[in-house]
Amino acid sequence: MRIVSLLPSATEILFALGLDEEIVGVSHECDFPLRAKTKTPVVSSRLPKEATPAETDRLVREHVERGESIYAVNRDRLEALAPDLIFTQDLCHVCAATPEELGAALATISKQPEIISLDPHDLGDVWRDILWIGEATGRRERAQELVTHIGERLGRLKAQLASQSEQPRVAVLEWLQPFYVGGHWVPEMVEHAGGVDVLGKIRTPSRRVSLREIVDAAPEVIFIAPCGYVADQARDEYLSLAFPDEWYAIPAVRDGRVFALDANGHVSRPAGRLVTGIESMAKALHPQIEVPVKAILGMLSVPAAAARNRAAAAGTPTF
Repeated sequence: MRIVSLLPSATEILFALGLDEEIVGVSHECDFPLRAKTKTPVVSSRLPKEATPAETDRLVREHVERGESIYAVNRDRLEALAPDLIFTQDLCHVCAATPEELGAALATISKQPEIISLDPHDLGDVWRDILWIGEATGRRERAQELVTHIGERLGRLKAQLASQSEQPRVAVLEWLQPFYVGGHWVPEMVEHAGGVDVLGKIRTPSRRVSLREIVDAAPEVIFIAPCGYVADQARDEYLSLAFPDEWYAIPAVRDGRVFALDANGHVSRPAGRLVTGIESMAKALHPQIEVPVKAILGMLSVPAAAARNRAAAAGTPTF
């Protein structure tokens, strides 16, 4: 079987199921595991690499409003790879090529592959997709083992959290310029981690929010998790920004409970490593619990004073 994955999440799952040799093509954003980068890229971005976060948001919205994809599918490479199976999605046109873009590329190739669209809206859908990929690729038992392992980790975490009476109010910022809060499975991750998401809604898309909404929600913990960013990138962007005084009155900021997460691997990508993201959130919300060491490697505390001082020195725009 020859497989092309247009989704970083599907690529991650396929490798976890032992399908290294069967994967022949990926998207330009497929970066985990590292072996994924050795596969032929069949998708590229139409957005300039040097665009700032604010410019990226504007360009994405303009493309979406015009009904255009921000990604290009390479028809000639698809023809050469001759895949039997392609994994794609229709959940978020900011995350992958649109069905229309893929359809146009497939219309003229000689071999028509089977298309599977993964469109998870919550954690249950993500675990289901792992089983679905296993079924479609002849790795049913391996997929079941992976889902069982995820369930065991969540079970151990739940047992520890059972003794915790505190459920901190949480905001998960999926973008900073402008502000977006995470939706779909992200609020559910917060719940599994022993918190309450005060701005995001499960099974609904991420949404833009104002500074005033965040201030009024008064989160006790803030996770900085811009879509596609690793923890260091998230931390650096947050520290580069200047905020008005009311930002520093937010309980999370005032008390130094702002954390940068590896959104690229542990929050925004619907694959098995979401369980690591849940464990990371849980450790931030409840420092006394024990989680696997690897679960907190991507989590960096962002002190409020450091953020204020660094932003002031940089002279960056305020909100």
